[in-house]
Amino acid sequence: MTTDAIIVGGGFAGLAAATYLARARRNVVVIDTRQPRNRFADASHGFLGHDGSDPQQILATARRQVLAYPGVRMIEGEATNARVAADGFSVVLGNGEALATRKVILAFGLRDTLPPIPGIQERWGKTVLHCPYCHGIEFSDRQLGVLYRTPMSVHQASIVAEWGPVTLYLNGHELDAEGVETMARRGVRVEAAKVIGLEGERTALSAIALDDGRRSAADALYIAPESCLSSPLAEQLGVMIEDGPMGPMIKTDADKMTTVPGVYAAGDIARAPHSVTWAAADGVNAGTSAHRALVFG
Repeated sequence: MTTDAIIVGGGFAGLAAATYLARARRNVVVIDTRQPRNRFADASHGFLGHDGSDPQQILATARRQVLAYPGVRMIEGEATNARVAADGFSVVLGNGEALATRKVILAFGLRDTLPPIPGIQERWGKTVLHCPYCHGIEFSDRQLGVLYRTPMSVHQASIVAEWGPVTLYLNGHELDAEGVETMARRGVRVEAAKVIGLEGERTALSAIALDDGRRSAADALYIAPESCLSSPLAEQLGVMIEDGPMGPMIKTDADKMTTVPGVYAAGDIARAPHSVTWAAADGVNAGTSAHRALVFG
């Protein structure tokens, strides 16, 4: 049987797309590894009506709701291969099962690689953070840090300074004259020493350990992790991938269609910046766009 749409990824973008296609009475298959990017966070902030809610619970509720529609199939597993076929597309699961579909929506998300600094991994999503809009107010007016990774870290530190006193940890990098002036104008302290570890009880953060033996007080540390696409399907399908401000990003048009007709992309893999609200909105856009293409294509 050929499905109307296969959605690869059952996070906020994928489930939003599935909901709208299901409400359009289409046959939909959602393939999901159950490894959402924000699984390390205990709470999702800024999502209308769900501020402070557990993102895993939001997704669990969304799965139950979308499965209540006829024609929806949810597969827990990984899509390992995808290709263009004569009448649409073929998507292959990890167990070898091949599924035929007319449209594909890629919503598999990003994978983050954190700097190899002791203490970062276990605090990710708790006191080591990425987005101040998502988590900033919880650390208002406390000691905040930003770990330099790319020149965009200067921009990040400038934004984080809206929530409290900030130290930019250069970690062996150097600022150009413009960066020095920007940090001075924003009142951001600059620390040149290398960071060798994070300290604090369990997932709490109390200090940044520096290679000269000093300890710098900190309650939260912001970083821009190195991100990559968490699935090879985009490359396999031949869609265009661009260099975005935070890593690779699938190129889409205003309808979230990629450069391959019939293939759509939504969520963090196809936009910058990122949040669950933007991901859900992009999923709605991709789902309704794919439906219109099914009607008129």
